[in-house]
Amino acid sequence: MNFYLPHIPDRTGRPRESGLTMMMDKGLSIREAEDFVSSSADFTDLVKFGFGTALITSGLEEKISLYKEGGLIPYFGGTLFELFEIRGKFDEFRRFIERYKVEMAEVSDGSMAMPHDEKLEYIRKLSSQVTVISEVGSKVAGVEIPNDQWVAMMQNELKAGSWKVIAEARESGTVGIYRRDGSANTELINEIIEQVNMDNVLWEAPVKNQQAWFIKLLGSNVNLGNIAPNEVVSLESLRLGLRGDTFFDFLPESFHDRKL
Repeated sequence: MNFYLPHIPDRTGRPRESGLTMMMDKGLSIREAEDFVSSSADFTDLVKFGFGTALITSGLEEKISLYKEGGLIPYFGGTLFELFEIRGKFDEFRRFIERYKVEMAEVSDGSMAMPHDEKLEYIRKLSSQVTVISEVGSKVAGVEIPNDQWVAMMQNELKAGSWKVIAEARESGTVGIYRRDGSANTELINEIIEQVNMDNVLWEAPVKNQQAWFIKLLGSNVNLGNIAPNEVVSLESLRLGLRGDTFFDFLPESFHDRKL
């Protein structure tokens, strides 16, 4: 904070177990990555190289080093794991993450069908090598997963060794935990909240109104992901009540008579 104001919510400090922000890198240049670290590293915890971009990103090793030097944890998106797995190259995937010295791996099945027992086994194997973060939900619009199955998969993936479970929304924010219009699937989300420790769930929330919705629901230290690089400081402002969307959420009731 450049100036102290009262009634600003307390934020967890890095390394965080809650209040995580995951930025999605979909192809930043080295210079853009440097600029991101300069402006936003203090408010960021994880950097995901989106989908399969790690296979074609220029200067990948240099970017990973930049993020690590900024105190961030870079990792490859779950789609990359699926690209290797569907070709029968899981061992090569393990060597790929070892080659680039990333310390986290994402396991997902959002683009392809995979028996859940197999997914759990991949989580167990990878968790002996790196920290595992897994993702629940389909990237395909119209694929419905019953709420109780969502909850059970999250619980079982955490038991298998996942550090956190990601609630799928894609970068569009129109599938998984959201409806096609981008509004929250409140019935599903409420069931997850009731049965899974919130510190262990990272909600994908690429759109501002989704971010504000979760902050209002679960507080400033909710875990949020799929944040665009140029939106991380804006998200932190939402978390702290420094934007109109959350302006009154952290102020005492006595201030609320001044609402417009």
